[in-house]
Amino acid sequence: MFPYITLFGKVYTLYAIMSVIGIFVSGIFMCRLTKKRGLNDNDTIILLLFSAIGVLLGSHILYGITNIKILPSLFSVDSFGEFLTVLGNIFGGAVFYGGLIGGLIAGAITLKLKKMDFAVFSDMAAVIIPLFHFFARIGCFLSGCCYGIECEWGFTAHNNPFVPEINGVSRFPVQLLESFLNIILFLILYLLYRKSLADKRLQGKLMLIYLMSYSVIRFFDEFLRGDGIRGFIFGISTSQFISIILFSGSLIWLIIMSFKKTHQSDKQ
Repeated sequence: MFPYITLFGKVYTLYAIMSVIGIFVSGIFMCRLTKKRGLNDNDTIILLLFSAIGVLLGSHILYGITNIKILPSLFSVDSFGEFLTVLGNIFGGAVFYGGLIGGLIAGAITLKLKKMDFAVFSDMAAVIIPLFHFFARIGCFLSGCCYGIECEWGFTAHNNPFVPEINGVSRFPVQLLESFLNIILFLILYLLYRKSLADKRLQGKLMLIYLMSYSVIRFFDEFLRGDGIRGFIFGISTSQFISIILFSGSLIWLIIMSFKKTHQSDKQ
């Protein structure tokens, strides 16, 4: 693992670098999709910017929720500096699901306010989310975060200053597994997107397909995660609980959409 690089005396984590690469690649890809649809890519840029704000807020808020047990320690500090340190411990990390939900909410609000075609832009967004996630999970592997369970034939990190608990322990590369599954999901969704241009039955449904697919991926790869901050609800991790909710909600919504479409066709 290669957790950071130093440029001009400053330290940059590989997670941050890979995330930035993922943002640019996925953003450029969505702008290209927008232009091919004959739409204004400035609208796409605005959508991505506001969604990014939602991602940033949502990811840190959910991380804080997983650390809710140490929240009372905020009220027992002796100085403002200590208060900021504890606050950073509570909300300093990021959880993908929190970012996903925050980004979807911010994106939906932006589409509503700018009166943009929800079906078209949500379909394009569904394609690029796993593309971004592909890069981000590689960043996780290189930085050592979101690590896997102990495994004899895994990878062993040494001298990682950011995640010292992984040093000297062979662990399953769950980050790379999820990265691989995300790029496969991206390719499938892109093929479905291209098919949806001619098949109206798929239009406006790709985000639901993405949410259902990723929920399954995340639910099962949580069993391979070895990091301690998982958060647990009813005996399953926070992410597994959210996976169940997202899968169920998306499936119900998809059935309702299909039923409405069939009902409208029967009337015609």
